[in-house]
Amino acid sequence: MTSSSVDVQAPASDDAVPPPGQPRRRLRSRVGADATLIIAFAVVLLIVAIGALAVGRYTVPPNEIVRMLLGQVFPLQHTWYPQEESVVLDVRLPRVLLVILVGAGLSLTGAVMQAVFRNPLASAQILGVSSGASFGGVLALLFGLGSVALVSGAFFGGILALVLVLAIARAVPGAPLLMIILGGTVVGAMFQAMVSFITYIADPSSELPSIVFWLMGSFATASYSKILIAAVPIIPAAVVMLALRWRVNILSMGDEDAIAIGLRPQRLRLVLLLCVALITAGSVAVAGVVSWVGLVVPHLVRMIVGTDNRRVLPISALLGATYLLVIDTLSRTINSAEIPIGILTAVIGAPFFIALLIKNRNRLWGSANA
Repeated sequence: MTSSSVDVQAPASDDAVPPPGQPRRRLRSRVGADATLIIAFAVVLLIVAIGALAVGRYTVPPNEIVRMLLGQVFPLQHTWYPQEESVVLDVRLPRVLLVILVGAGLSLTGAVMQAVFRNPLASAQILGVSSGASFGGVLALLFGLGSVALVSGAFFGGILALVLVLAIARAVPGAPLLMIILGGTVVGAMFQAMVSFITYIADPSSELPSIVFWLMGSFATASYSKILIAAVPIIPAAVVMLALRWRVNILSMGDEDAIAIGLRPQRLRLVLLLCVALITAGSVAVAGVVSWVGLVVPHLVRMIVGTDNRRVLPISALLGATYLLVIDTLSRTINSAEIPIGILTAVIGAPFFIALLIKNRNRLWGSANA
């Protein structure tokens, strides 16, 4: 009897009951692996950024760039020429920083949109924010109001588009996700029609070239003031998204599961969509329309690190900045005249989109027939 009671209380094997410290060790191991991944992608971004600062019509050695940047903080001996310092610090550095900011922001919006709508083909464009921001910027270019009005017009145009989309979704009760998508499609088409009308009536000798070039996206006019303008909406919105990345995981499972653990999916979705609108409007305001980044990069990240948004979101930001930095460097170096960056992102993004449609055709057609 005694031995029987002892046998019942004893674990069947060492694997049946894990040691008390094992869950904590697993958590530390996962956190350490995530930190290693993030550091690795950050190092790649840093290397690409130094390369972008080095190449161009006036080539600067990478070691001199590193010394030059460190020399802004530490008292290093000047081994570089004044011309090199002017090219790197006054021309290329603001452009590289602006590209990093916009690329990281757009990639974050794509990752969040795909998780919120549980659709691998979702991106910030379905909200109509890009079209609204384009309309505001084009309107400022039409009247020749200057760069400040251009940035302000694009920003408030994007926010206006989001307000209209949310008003449409609230006016029609029912499925909020479906109404947001339909409202975004309608609002985006309306603003895109207005952009086409302004392009049609613009003076072809003075206004039209600047409008067309801006709509195709470019970082040619990057400056430290534009970095500040873009940072005001992009950085706070990105911080909020990253802080809520574990909730994005739950939201991507469906509203029922989110409600079951005490979350308010509609409020959380509204906060995330507002962040998406802020980042998109801020990006369009300083760089024009840069498409496909938010669609391509999050899928590349999921192929590398899986579907956990706690990893997907921060790594999407880093890889998106790296990706757009490579594209921008190509746009200003592969030809004597700079190629608008929107052309290159579309050339790369469109085939990827087609491949994605083919890969998901069964699931998409099945949901359409349901």
